Amino acid sequence: MKLNKITLLLCAVIGMATSNLALATQTVQKQNKTPSIKQLKQELQQLKKNYQDKITELEDRLTDIEDNNDETQGNIDQLAIDVSQQGNQKADNTFNPGIGVVLNGRYVNYKNNFKFALPGFFLGDESGPGKQGLQLGESELNLSSNIDDKFYGSATLSFGDGEANVEEAFIQTINLGHGFNIKAGRFFSDIGYLTNKHVHTDDFANRPLPYVAFLGGQYGDDGIQSTWLAPTKLYWESGAEIYRGDSFPAAGAANSGVGVWTAFTHVGGDIGVSSSWRAGLSYMHADVNGRQSPAGDLFTGTSKLTIADFIYKWSPQGNRADQEIKLQGEYLFRNEQGVFSAANNANLTDASLDRNQDGWYIQGVYRFARQWRVGVRTSRLHSDNLPNQFDNSFLDGFNHSPTQNSVMLDWSNSEFSRIRLQADKNNLNGQHDNVFTLQYIAAFGAHGAHSF
Repeated sequence: MKLNKITLLLCAVIGMATSNLALATQTVQKQNKTPSIKQLKQELQQLKKNYQDKITELEDRLTDIEDNNDETQGNIDQLAIDVSQQGNQKADNTFNPGIGVVLNGRYVNYKNNFKFALPGFFLGDESGPGKQGLQLGESELNLSSNIDDKFYGSATLSFGDGEANVEEAFIQTINLGHGFNIKAGRFFSDIGYLTNKHVHTDDFANRPLPYVAFLGGQYGDDGIQSTWLAPTKLYWESGAEIYRGDSFPAAGAANSGVGVWTAFTHVGGDIGVSSSWRAGLSYMHADVNGRQSPAGDLFTGTSKLTIADFIYKWSPQGNRADQEIKLQGEYLFRNEQGVFSAANNANLTDASLDRNQDGWYIQGVYRFARQWRVGVRTSRLHSDNLPNQFDNSFLDGFNHSPTQNSVMLDWSNSEFSRIRLQADKNNLNGQHDNVFTLQYIAAFGAHGAHSF
């Protein structure tokens, strides 16, 4: 392209030179002067020099224009990368990992004889309020960044109670096109509403009873996820996941390490300028291979969980800084079928088990001032009755439905710090027990915005 432009310029210059030379000759002839050959050569050399200087000047200008075009294209390419970072996968630093830390400490107080247990329910490893007194709760170290213009990466290490674990470590496509994206590695599932959220973003100091009983608080494992965002005015995202199946409620990574699969869909939108909502329906199918209770009881079979979730938010003119209302609730239903073996009951060895359990919670949080919020929550669990052979076993619910009522008050100096006081009134096994928690949450370093 550059050669063609120069050729055109040369043609123009030569044409101008020829025209001027002819004009000079005519002028000389009109003056009846006969110049010598030496004079003509000198004039021709001068013309050549003048036009060579003009050509050089035009070439320099053309080069400057092309360089500016290259710089402009480079700016456009960089802008495309920056725009790609404006969604949920926005990195804190382009191509450099953003590093953030969240500290989650607490003081817990309850009666010395209180023991967190849900009769009739298997529980995960980290259930209940933990030890009394001062403790470092689940704190996090996170590193995240765009890997390139196609992939985003994140790794989160959790630490507390003398242990450190890889909580999440995954890569995720930024935009495959047509609304599709893929995530692979270790990550929290997108079923339900609370499952994929880190606990420091919760409105209460602990997860509601159904999440504790059915998911061990939240489900995360090694797997792969595919999501699709529909091209509709109403927000509508659907997806499916496949996991290894080592984490509760699964166990043993059955089926050659493909022991869990899920499917979910979420829809949402705005109501005017002050209200917004989201609703979802999710399903999890887990193969269980030797899930063990604290007492040593074993269960092998399948666990099928269905979740319906809903959340509504209101703030005047969409400005939540000084006033906001959040109403949130979920219903969870589980069916488990398989073989149960009691550790201390010979009559319950390889006993056939088929049972339904369900639970729900509903909560409301009100921001009544810029830094202050108050919230209430109630949650409940229920199990169907089992045959008499399961009486007095680990799975015996004693015809009791565990309940928990919570109230909290928190103060946030900024979006990076929060102090919360919470009281839980528990009726888990027919006895009323109160648990009081004073919690602080502090975030520093790079920290992305929380999801809806």
